[in-house]
This record gives sequence, structure tokens and C-alpha cells, in this order.
Amino acid sequence: MLKPELPRVPAQGGAPPAAHAPGGSPSAGEALAGYLHARAGEFLRGLRLHGESGADTAGAAEAARALRTASRRISGTLHTFRPMLDPVWADGLRAELTWLATTLAQEHACVSRLNRLVAALTRLSGAAGASGGAGSAAGGGGKAEARGPLGMGAARAGALLERQLTLGRTRSHSAALQALGSARFHAVADAVALLASERPPAPAFPPPPADAVTEAVRRRLLDAAAGLPLARAGRPYNADALVHGLTASAEEAQDAPWHRVRSLLRLHRYALEVTGPEPDPVLAGAGRLLDRHRDASEAATTAAVAARTPRIAPATAYVLGVLHADQRHEVEAARFAFQEIWQTAAGAPTGGGR
Repeated sequence: MLKPELPRVPAQGGAPPAAHAPGGSPSAGEALAGYLHARAGEFLRGLRLHGESGADTAGAAEAARALRTASRRISGTLHTFRPMLDPVWADGLRAELTWLATTLAQEHACVSRLNRLVAALTRLSGAAGASGGAGSAAGGGGKAEARGPLGMGAARAGALLERQLTLGRTRSHSAALQALGSARFHAVADAVALLASERPPAPAFPPPPADAVTEAVRRRLLDAAAGLPLARAGRPYNADALVHGLTASAEEAQDAPWHRVRSLLRLHRYALEVTGPEPDPVLAGAGRLLDRHRDASEAATTAAVAARTPRIAPATAYVLGVLHADQRHEVEAARFAFQEIWQTAAGAPTGGGR
């Protein structure tokens, strides 16, 4: 399989971190420090927004999003550019920021998953609204009786998903509030405040050139994508996998390589934000498709878990099974769209590859 020509970073010449490269342009070390300063500033603005939000739920959600995004960007950059930083400092701060971003993401994930599943249930049932779940997730809305081929099973399935995901959202919200009030979070905030005003600690030994660091993450991305079964993703819907069915553990194992490529695409994008050139819009589109793949995969898992709830009616379990299959269709469709983008970028025939 031909591999896409991902943007390469121009060689930085291995200039010392504190020096300016010839012509007055900032060195790789200064570019990295400037990027981390900017992301740390975004984190602190999100922290201020959170303090000012009070009872404003929309403001609190926006603040959490800002904190989550900044944490993820700083953490990813520390991971990629670890050879250019003090490794102990970088690993410690990265672990704490990953904890924070993961904790803050859970509530948002519950809301998004509920909205996605309710929308799919509405579409599948042919009703104007299979459940009030989407409205309730946003803070209101009543229930509508489901009609169409799935009948009352759709309404009951929607109510079950709403109960389970709303409970998950409530627990995640409590966990996020507890995290934001903890001494652990305040220590992270102090470390990020220092990062906003001071240069990050340098390694004890001369660091490698930035282009070597970014090339390493580029190669990891290409190697991971080369391992994807793109030939099997050459159809919008992988009928064989859906007809024969997969266990939950098999689905998880099948999805894992795609999730890894998604993570590496994000790290590659962050690396280009630090050193240039501008990220390729084709790769940005590929990243969005893998976001869609992840969302559908997680929604399918949620439907499967709900279908195993004890003592639910057979009609409800049937609808949840249909919903699970629908989301696995979405997984296959996202893979198909991704392989088209990826192989088009490579100039390879659609449907080829391993």
C-alpha cells in the first residue's frame, strides 16, 4: 500500500533551544516554549471562566471544554517533544494533565452518546421522537410515544438509555467537580501557571532537532495506518462482520488499531502546530472521520451493555440489538470513508491496502 505524503517539517538545523536560527526566526526550542506558553494561557483562561461561571451551567460547560482542550494539547505536546524537555518534569505534568482531561471528558461523552443514540433510535423507529432523552440531556423536553416498526420497544429502549446515561452523566459531573476542587488539581494549575510564564525545563543532554522529533511521530502514524485492514474497509458496510456478529471483546480488539491511528493523527497535528507547516486539511478530515468512528463504536458498546440489563422486555432488548447493529454500521461507514481519504492522499487505488 502506498502511504500518504504527510507534511514534513522543515529542518531546524539543531539550533540550541535558547538561540535564534539564522535570519532572526525563532529556534525550535523557542517555538516549543511559545506554543506551551499559549496553551497554558488558554488553560488559565478556562480556569478563570470556571471560577466566574457560578450557577451558569452553559458557562461551566464552556470552561470545562477549554480546560479539557488545553490539557489535551499540552499533554500531547509534552509526549511528542519529550526528548527536547526534562523527561521527569514532562512525564509528571503530562500524567496529571491526562488525568484532568479524562475526568472532564466523561460528562461531555455521556451527553454526546445519549444524543447520538436517541437520534438513531428516532430515525430507526420512524417516530417524531422515540424518547425525550435528547431534550432531557439538554435540560428539558417531554416524551413522545414511538411508532413504526419498532413500536413501544423503541420508547422503552430510549427511556432505559436515558436513565443509564443520565446516571453516568451525574456521576461524571460529581467526579469533575470533586477533581476541580482537589489539591491535586490546584497543584496542576500551579504547574501550568508556571509554564505560562517560564521556559519549560530543558534536558540534561543536548536535545535532538525538532524535525527529528516530529518525523518520529509522523512515522509512527504512517506505520499504524499501514497496519489497518483498509482492504476490508473498502465497502461502506462490512456485511460479513455484521452478519456473523462479534463479541464485545472482539469488537474492542477490532476497534483498537483505529483508535490508535486517531490518537497519532492528533499528536501529528499538535506537532505541526508547534513547528509548521500548516496541517493538511485532508488529514484534518481523516481525523474527523476517526472521531466519528470512535463515537459510533462507544455508542454501540453502550447499546450492547443496555441490552444486557436484567429483566428487560424482549422487545426492548430487540430494539437495543437493532441500535447496536446500526452503530456498528456507522463504524464500518466511517472506516470506508477514512480509507478513501487516506488512499486518495497516497494516490493509491481505492480499496487497496492490507
